[in-house]
Amino acid sequence: MGTDTLRTPPAGGAELGREQRGWYFYDWACSVYSTSVLTVFLGPYLTSVAESAADGDGYVHPLGIPVRAGSFFAYSVSLSVIVAVLVMPLVGAAADRTGRKKPLLAAAAYTGAGATTAMFFLDGDRYLLGGALLVVANAAQSVAMMLYNSYLPQIAPPEQRDAVSSRGWAFGYAAGALVLVANLVLYTGHEGFGVSESTAVRICLASAGLWWGAFALIPLTRLRDRRAAPREAAALPGFRQLAATVRDMRRHPLTLTFLLAYLVYNDGIQTVISQASVYGSKELGLGQSTLIGAVLLVQVLAVAGALTMGRLARLYGAKRTILGSLVAWTVTLAAGFFLPAGAPVWFFVLAAGIGLVLGGSQALSRSLFSHLVPPGKEAEYFSAYELSDRGMSWLGPLLFGLTYQLTGSYRDAIISLVIFFVLGFALLARVPVRRAIEEAGNSVPDRI
Repeated sequence: MGTDTLRTPPAGGAELGREQRGWYFYDWACSVYSTSVLTVFLGPYLTSVAESAADGDGYVHPLGIPVRAGSFFAYSVSLSVIVAVLVMPLVGAAADRTGRKKPLLAAAAYTGAGATTAMFFLDGDRYLLGGALLVVANAAQSVAMMLYNSYLPQIAPPEQRDAVSSRGWAFGYAAGALVLVANLVLYTGHEGFGVSESTAVRICLASAGLWWGAFALIPLTRLRDRRAAPREAAALPGFRQLAATVRDMRRHPLTLTFLLAYLVYNDGIQTVISQASVYGSKELGLGQSTLIGAVLLVQVLAVAGALTMGRLARLYGAKRTILGSLVAWTVTLAAGFFLPAGAPVWFFVLAAGIGLVLGGSQALSRSLFSHLVPPGKEAEYFSAYELSDRGMSWLGPLLFGLTYQLTGSYRDAIISLVIFFVLGFALLARVPVRRAIEEAGNSVPDRI
């Protein structure tokens, strides 16, 4: 995936500011998919579609494989992550060889947006169509985020990265909240709009794809491609280049240790995001309107949470702030296990706890990693970062689905995720961040 770039003259403050504002808008564009599709509507809806296609024992049979209908969504998420891991090294190598990230970002973004818009046609018992569109959209989102994140070291100097990263996440959660309000109006008032509940859900799914595609135009017009050095053309393709990257990263074992910690605890975060609505719907018996309201609360509080945790990082350092958020995640999941069914107030309390730590823990992880990247290797290392993000993100949904398949209880499935936060905390606590930054060849900020 390449290492060096032929450096262009440093951009002025106004030019960097313009790029930063454009960069924020990709979060604004794509986060609606994560919120409206992956977190709120698609899990319960695809599960209900699979249940309508199930046999008398509650199983569907994709490719002849017996799968409990309640586990189909979780397994589809796992498959999408595996596809993303197979594709990302190829795209990352192409981005570094050519120095042209923007066309690849555009291709990934519009593939995901197109698949999401096509979810309008998911009705009846078309669970296989839903699974296929989910795999394409989720994998495309992963590839696009890999390219998007790799811009951070190029558009923000070290002392700005916590703030810039946090603002990006805040933009995304603000967009998610705005669109969820519109979703809530349509879903709860669908009869007044002359559509069925199922049609309202499908409109909400498709509108997320249209939003994604429309607002992706802003970053694509403002971000700049940096030229690759001529020898980049000889970069190894795909997995051979990934293997070379990993070999190079072995010279920075503390960076690798951070990646392992992030890989573990972020898997827990991603699984909570993708499976929370299924837990609320199927285990707690909450209606779709309640779930939308709870996720809307998460989105609103996540804006404030991301910005607040960015400020806390300036006071206490990013590492301490992330560790505190992992403690909060563990407590929140443990509380979720004991939530009474049919009690939306307690579900809203749980949602508030998630919202306050959700964006900040991810934003600060991204900015902290940017300090651990050796100069001149930003794209290469951020490709590995995104692979760490997605590389084991199939394990959480798989564990969730298997636990439910074996026990028939979503409560057992949700509590099984605690292990990701406990183990991630233990691994991150062992990373001497200041020494890791120095060994990567970067200057150490006053607070880290």
